[in-house]
Amino acid sequence: MPLNIPESDWRRFKEIHPRLLELYCSRILHELTVASERPGSSAHERYVKVYKLIEDRDKQLARAFNDFRRSTAIMQMGIMLRMKLLTDEDLRLFSEQTQTQVEGIASL
Repeated sequence: MPLNIPESDWRRFKEIHPRLLELYCSRILHELTVASERPGSSAHERYVKVYKLIEDRDKQLARAFNDFRRSTAIMQMGIMLRMKLLTDEDLRLFSEQTQTQVEGIASL
């Protein structure tokens, strides 16, 4: 089944995309703050933890947000749903066809 997104859904996704990116980056920054302030850890241990978090979260960010095109929208939305960035409320803004495809990707 091809992963096509109707024009109206593509426009909606373009509208919410910046908010989802901001949400993800805020989550990452919170994680980094917590990791950098771990009591009982040395500065080096905290640095290593922060470094690994950034590496891991950067890969996740790339999968969900890089290559932002209409042809990749369904895949990205599925990834965002799995990451709990795209909420059920957000998903209801889209057509039934798009919802089904996104949920299918998220369940993989």
